[in-house]
Amino acid sequence: MPVSLHSSTGKASFDDIYDRPDPRQYYARMAELDYQIPELAKPHFQKLLDEYRSATGIAAPAVLDLGCSYGVNAALLRLDTTMTELSGHYRGRDADDTAALIDRDRTLLRSGDRLPGVRFIGMDASRPALDYGRAAGFLDEVVHADLESAEPTEAQRQTLAGADLIISTGCVGYITEHTLLRVARAHGGKLPWMAHFVLRMFAFDPIAAHLETLGYHTERAPGAYRQRRFASPDEQARVLNALADKGIDTADAESDGWLYAQLYLSRPKPGTERED
Repeated sequence: MPVSLHSSTGKASFDDIYDRPDPRQYYARMAELDYQIPELAKPHFQKLLDEYRSATGIAAPAVLDLGCSYGVNAALLRLDTTMTELSGHYRGRDADDTAALIDRDRTLLRSGDRLPGVRFIGMDASRPALDYGRAAGFLDEVVHADLESAEPTEAQRQTLAGADLIISTGCVGYITEHTLLRVARAHGGKLPWMAHFVLRMFAFDPIAAHLETLGYHTERAPGAYRQRRFASPDEQARVLNALADKGIDTADAESDGWLYAQLYLSRPKPGTERED
């Protein structure tokens, strides 16, 4: 399959699989590349949920997933499942229409939701992906917006303001501090906790500096996490060159054929919750 590359990052472009009315092509393509960062992120998000509950007493916090596509992180967190199982769930359903897939997903969720009461809000640039995630029940609310270039509308701000936790698995780098600051500011008197898995080719420190002005403290968790296999030798070569230009050693990471991400956790400093 021909692979087109983003001119600015050198990464493969998968824009064509996000504009489908259901996630069959998305999961098929991601399975080919052993896409696994949402599954590796799952226990860290679960831990963050537990820590937030303990710290705040909020039993069922709302989670905002930035770059949520079809509600992948929500599906993994709500169901006792894996990326391989999710891919298999949609495989071989060529005879089904989108409505039939939605019915299957809603049935699956009714029988196996492990986080009843927790609301999932999805934000993405793909309207079809958001529509599917909400119709299937993985996402309770959605925000279709590009906050890199504009402030949220009042309706979008009110939806964003309901989030207690903000998570992402790969969209930082395509979104910057512009989006994250606009999302954080939507909350008025509180600062939502954040957990972002960021590819090593994208620097998070400048974003963390902007978040600090709002009252956040950011720390990078130890380790690195495989995102997916490179889609082509050309993609690997361009990413390796980009990392080398930034002085990042790839010997025990991207040189083995995988993209790697790191986890950044941003929490409000004690006593810095805003009152405005």
